Amino acid sequence: MAIAKAERLMNLALCLLGTRRPLSKRELRESVEAYLEAGSDDSFNRMFERDKDDLRELGLVIETVESLDGEIGYLARRDSNRLPPITLDAEEAAALGLAAKVWQQARLAGAASGALQKLRAAGLPEDVDPYEAHGALEPRIPVHEAAFEPLMLACRDRRPVVFDYRKANAAQPEARHVEPWALECWRGHWYLAGYDRDRGAERVFRLSRITGKVRSRGARFTAPVPDVVTVRETVAGWAGETADRSALIRLRTGAGYPLRAKATGVRELGDGWDELEIPYGHGLDAWLVEFGPDVVVLEPAELRADVVDRLRAVAKG
Repeated sequence: MAIAKAERLMNLALCLLGTRRPLSKRELRESVEAYLEAGSDDSFNRMFERDKDDLRELGLVIETVESLDGEIGYLARRDSNRLPPITLDAEEAAALGLAAKVWQQARLAGAASGALQKLRAAGLPEDVDPYEAHGALEPRIPVHEAAFEPLMLACRDRRPVVFDYRKANAAQPEARHVEPWALECWRGHWYLAGYDRDRGAERVFRLSRITGKVRSRGARFTAPVPDVVTVRETVAGWAGETADRSALIRLRTGAGYPLRAKATGVRELGDGWDELEIPYGHGLDAWLVEFGPDVVVLEPAELRADVVDRLRAVAKG
């Protein structure tokens, strides 16, 4: 049975870290069991070069040394591959602990936990428990959508994707071909920012409206990827964060606390209703629909019409 690549890389790394002098390819081939399975010198050379590149990509500093007789040798000096001492005070440890507790789903939970364990091994004080410090704070970023993980990986690997997407005012989903840029969490909902190939422009998609599986495509990106700040501004703008005017709504008493937090003015109307003035920007109609019968739009007229259209589309199913 062929030895797994991970084991082969580990054995090669141990050889390079454990030697005090540069080791030639011949010596490494004799020392790493998996290399003995290589059928020819060419096969071994290709395997070794790939493994060496993989280890360097993982962060291992591998030196190439030429001896007096012209033979090439390799080694990874321990002092070049050792992190400096890490000293964290209680506040810094607490901040790291809170950051690690944010992720509760997907594969990031394991990565956060592993990072804390490495910091502990590298010098995090034993008398400081980052999980217990400031225990009154319980940060969470919920990730319930099945589309999150494949989209996260597609953003990382720069791979185009295809998924079925149902707009808020549409009864049926439609296929969207997207070059994913970044994922953003806004007001408890996850959004994907990317380039919509069918529309030839950047778009933002709410993950809860993605139906079915996210399928990857092997082709490369066709549009330039903006920097992270621009993507975040795009997500905030399309999700309704950017407001350039005001809207007047009626809100049932005791309901819609997120709307009340955004309100610039509140007036009690009686009979179980309040009147609120709230910032009006792109995406507000979709947000108001989520509050159902607890919200009535008074003005402007176009916002009221958009909300009514969305509610009718939802009612039709």
